[in-house]
Amino acid sequence: MPDSKLDTVETPAVPVLKKLHIKTYGCQMNVYDSERMAEAMGGEGYVLTDSPEEADMVLLNTCHIREKAAEKVYHELGRLRPLKEANPNLKIGVAGCVAQAEGEEIRRRMPLVDMVVGSQSYHKLPAMTRAVDRGEKPVDTDFPVEDKFEHLPERPVQARPTAFLTVQEGCDKFCAFCVVPYTRGAEVSRPVARILGEARKLVEKGVREITLLGQNVNAYHGEGEEGTWSLARLVRELAKIEGLDRIRYTTSHPNDMEDDLIAAHGDEPKLMPYLHLPVQSGSDRILKAMNRKHTAAEYIRLIERIRAARPDLVLSGDFIVGFPGETDQDFEDTMELVRKVGYGAAYSFKYSARPGTPAADRTDAVPAEVADERLQRLQALITQQQRATQEAMVGRECFVLFEKPGRQEGQWVGKSDYLQAVHVKGENIRPGTLARVRITASGPNSLAGELI
Repeated sequence: MPDSKLDTVETPAVPVLKKLHIKTYGCQMNVYDSERMAEAMGGEGYVLTDSPEEADMVLLNTCHIREKAAEKVYHELGRLRPLKEANPNLKIGVAGCVAQAEGEEIRRRMPLVDMVVGSQSYHKLPAMTRAVDRGEKPVDTDFPVEDKFEHLPERPVQARPTAFLTVQEGCDKFCAFCVVPYTRGAEVSRPVARILGEARKLVEKGVREITLLGQNVNAYHGEGEEGTWSLARLVRELAKIEGLDRIRYTTSHPNDMEDDLIAAHGDEPKLMPYLHLPVQSGSDRILKAMNRKHTAAEYIRLIERIRAARPDLVLSGDFIVGFPGETDQDFEDTMELVRKVGYGAAYSFKYSARPGTPAADRTDAVPAEVADERLQRLQALITQQQRATQEAMVGRECFVLFEKPGRQEGQWVGKSDYLQAVHVKGENIRPGTLARVRITASGPNSLAGELI
């Protein structure tokens, strides 16, 4: 007969993993935030899934920058309603900037939402999830005093050779069209020691390229040894980390491009020769109405200084067409600025009024058909410049950091120093391989090359 003591031994319970689906809207900052949300929920037993149908929790990490952002979120919530009806235990949360802006209104309009968490409070997701289990429906859109990064878990093993690292959040510029100061709050810089510590751990886990993130990243002024550090000083200190081969940063404001950062582009080889520096318009009249606090000529002189420090720099920018009151001449001024600067890439949009911003109260809207025509002309010019930049790479050599296999057998895809997609066929390439490549051909959106 079996030992009676053995009969009483209970088999240890096997943890039941729950599945989390996150849909991310917007920029790199939101991508980073979604990664940190997933890491926070990992401690609660959640693993990521690409399928909302098989998820135990769905999080919408939202962006409030583009037109009708809130309505798009409500539309997505409507699509989730059948899943909630089929599985009442499914938890649905709205996070990010729309959550910050809408707050209780989301729950009022969409009772199926279990929790609403703003962009500065997502470290509270585990506690909010437990509150949902107790039958509560929490909303947290405060700007907490504590540093959310202090409460987030350590980054897990990195599966990619590149990583985002937030160093700064919020914005004090109050551009007339922008909701960021209202949804992300005032400019806050993370302490130097915490950034360096996180960067070192990422490198230990296989990361070779780090992109520093901030709503206004070159406004970084974090507390470090001997006082406040600039972004340039932070970059130079990060460059000392053995195994970290590449450093990038985004997004910047022209008014915060200080002399030491310009110099770093010329003398710090780990700082990549690619810069995203939005200008929004080439018309001084529109720039003033936008509250940009710089002129087109000042922007162009700034670009000249940066290119004097790093002649091969590839520039990217942002443009808004159809801002209230924009005339044909204002738009032509924008086209002329684009011709003078020469962009390797750029993002252009029709103006859309964001509720609560100063520009939203203006009554001199540009007719939609006029804005459409201007946008098409601007995008055609930008596409022409982008293709010229790509074609100029043919015959040149550059380093490529490979990230993943390509579509063809034996092909690998990575990014050049200039953030261009490059595909190469070669043996002994793995994710994280950094190799010298000769560019052999240019396509619409990528380059072809061969290993040297």
